Amino acid sequence: MLKTVTAALAVLAIVTTPALAQQWPAGPVTMIIPFAAGGPTDVLGRIMGERMSKALGQQVVIENVGGAGGMAGTSRVAKARPDGNTFGIGTVGTHAMNQSLYARPAYDAAADFQPVILIAQLPIALLTKNGLPVTDLTSFIAHAKANDGKLNFASAGTGSATHLGCVLFNAAAGVKAAHVPYKGTGPAMNDIVGGQVDYICEIVSTAMPQIQGKTVKAIALFNTQRSSVLPELPTADEQGLKGFEAYTWNGIFLPKGTPADIAKKLHAAANEAMNDPAVAKRLSDLGATVVGTEKRTPEYLDGFVKSEIAKWAKPIKESGAKAE
Repeated sequence: MLKTVTAALAVLAIVTTPALAQQWPAGPVTMIIPFAAGGPTDVLGRIMGERMSKALGQQVVIENVGGAGGMAGTSRVAKARPDGNTFGIGTVGTHAMNQSLYARPAYDAAADFQPVILIAQLPIALLTKNGLPVTDLTSFIAHAKANDGKLNFASAGTGSATHLGCVLFNAAAGVKAAHVPYKGTGPAMNDIVGGQVDYICEIVSTAMPQIQGKTVKAIALFNTQRSSVLPELPTADEQGLKGFEAYTWNGIFLPKGTPADIAKKLHAAANEAMNDPAVAKRLSDLGATVVGTEKRTPEYLDGFVKSEIAKWAKPIKESGAKAE
């Protein structure tokens, strides 16, 4: 009798899985954004979610689940039922930095997710207080080395992209400076504007108001190409720090084990959104660079995550940065 029941359940699973994939989505689906509302990841996720709702024929409901540097919300995605009804936006923090920053990460970023698509990259810019006697990257590095260990840099908090972007830059430039962590970008930027802190490595989308308002000095873009929204800002590469890049990025991830047909449908919806000129413009206005078609495959995102984990492990370890 037990064998008969077991066999019947096995047959039901085989028949049901393709049926579920074929019908998906049968109702609203949830996109988890692992940060508070209003930040760069939230804005990007909402732009994508709005257009993906149209492509899927069902509402993409946004749920903000902040905490632990993005690990709280991302862990929810990893542990969700793999039926396609829950997926998440991942970043360089949630899927690369946290793996080295935390002694016991809540998940394995390389193994516990089904990569769907890489969406965009947002470069980081080096900004200083207006009173710092520097005009470009060369003079900044010279000034920092002449004042070895005396400068300080602000961040949105230990383990944030703004913190580790500076850690990576300091290591590449041979600069030593003290880290001053804040509870968010707002208070950190306020103290740069006020002159209490020397510099910050800030994501372009949130740095633009201060750069355009000239309340800070924009020194370099941590990218190999200039930004379309800040075309006058030279890159670090142009200014002698060859090949240097520091950026955050956004991608879509499903729980491991989600049926392949569902993953393909979600990928197609995201890709359709990225191909929409209106969406591309809105993302570009944020300072985001939508990735090319060759970087949009699940296989590319899978390899990219692994390479990003390795890339950030060394500077995090050498800096001694840790998060609980």
